[in-house]
Amino acid sequence: MAPPTIIAHHYPMNIQPILDKEKLKHSNFLDWHKNLRIVLKQEKKDYVLEKQTHDEPPVLPKATHDAWLKHIDDSLNVPCLMLASMVLDLQRDLELFTGFDMIEHLKQMFGQQARTERFETVRALHGMKTEESGNMITHVLKMKSYMDQLEQLGSPYPQDLATDLILNSLPNFYDTFIMN
Repeated sequence: MAPPTIIAHHYPMNIQPILDKEKLKHSNFLDWHKNLRIVLKQEKKDYVLEKQTHDEPPVLPKATHDAWLKHIDDSLNVPCLMLASMVLDLQRDLELFTGFDMIEHLKQMFGQQARTERFETVRALHGMKTEESGNMITHVLKMKSYMDQLEQLGSPYPQDLATDLILNSLPNFYDTFIMN
């Protein structure tokens, strides 16, 4: 007898609870923003944060008009999701904003936080040195995590510069290896 056939069903994933897990407070904008973008990307609504809605244009082809209507609808839903994932005082301050305007306002409010985090990450990255007896794999992975964090903050290192920085952090014992 043949084994039963398994029929794959496509169930939409609901990843919105990641926003409920850690609401936007005054100290976690970068993490919250990253999670928000993940949720909106999965929902195919991330464009709402990048493009402002405009009044209805006079006459459009049906497909363009339908796209405009979808943008309007998404622009009403996204701010609700954003507000629901914030602490109350931020909700009160931002409840009349569109999604686009809300994220721009939040970026201004918390921009210094991102700048400070970038500076601290660069400082830690450039200050890394390891001892001859240290674990090189752990050291390189830690440096890579700092570089990944900088990329998330919008300041990626070019690959060749990242490699040079890692090689420079190795002890003198590795000079022969570095030259090769």
